[in-house]
Amino acid sequence: MITQEIVFRFLQMKPALNHSQIEKEAGLPSKTLYKAQGGLIKLNEKHLAKLLPILRDYGFTEELFSKARVISIVNHKGGVGKTTSTINLGKALSLLGNRVLMIDMDSQGNLSQCFGVHQPEEQVIDSLLDKRPLPILEIEPLLHLSPSDIQMAYRELELVNSIGSEKRLFNKLSPFLENYDFILIDCPPALNVLTTCSLVASHECLIPIQPEASAYHGVENLFNRILEIREHLNYSLRVRGIFFTMVHKKQSIHRNMIDHIREVYGHFKIFDSQIEMSTTIKQSQVAKKDLFDYSPKSLSANQYLDLAKELITL
Repeated sequence: MITQEIVFRFLQMKPALNHSQIEKEAGLPSKTLYKAQGGLIKLNEKHLAKLLPILRDYGFTEELFSKARVISIVNHKGGVGKTTSTINLGKALSLLGNRVLMIDMDSQGNLSQCFGVHQPEEQVIDSLLDKRPLPILEIEPLLHLSPSDIQMAYRELELVNSIGSEKRLFNKLSPFLENYDFILIDCPPALNVLTTCSLVASHECLIPIQPEASAYHGVENLFNRILEIREHLNYSLRVRGIFFTMVHKKQSIHRNMIDHIREVYGHFKIFDSQIEMSTTIKQSQVAKKDLFDYSPKSLSANQYLDLAKELITL
């Protein structure tokens, strides 16, 4: 059954669609969609019944939203904004009406700590090794978390030596795919079993890159690892795209590096949305809050919101 939420998500995927034309074709009063998106009215069963055949003409199918998109945010180089991006991209997607699960696969546990989860009694590694269900905590109605902490590092060798280690997260996630629209996995800064496990469980991966020579060097090793996993463990894995973090737009070295990466890796999607270097981001990290709670009108929050909107349309 189509719902108001699904209508809005489909329209987000198709920003070129003319809402007035859809209303006209569906026989709805003018501004119906505008009022519903603004919270002034709620689309009722009659509205939805009229909209359904029209939206199908524009490519809508129920299968589009029946299962979550599982996306690893990955780069084996540390300090390029993986966790910050998981936190704020996840929150932005939820603010846009999507059901989001964030999975902390980094033993530093910074993703979990941002949402006030320290030393979780039940965490991801326990589920992968001890036949327990994946622990899921509700942060907000549309935003959930599966937490980790240093215990993941202590038990990593157990996972390495376990049978079918690479497939264990995939297996644990399978029952939850119907419950979410997006599942974001925060990968550790290493090409280890935890990163492999994350990529095997994913449909897509996003690669944050800081436009610095030190962050760029070695990225080819990451692409090679993704290719190996695609060939041998997860043939459906694809690189959804590259996005730039910690950008100084006024620095020519950053502009030149961005142009170089666009040239070398132009066969991948390079997101238009860029995350600039920001004191607000650093302050939100110290405060252990996402940007939308810490400073919702900040440039950084808006940049992550733009990134989320761009991701939804792909």
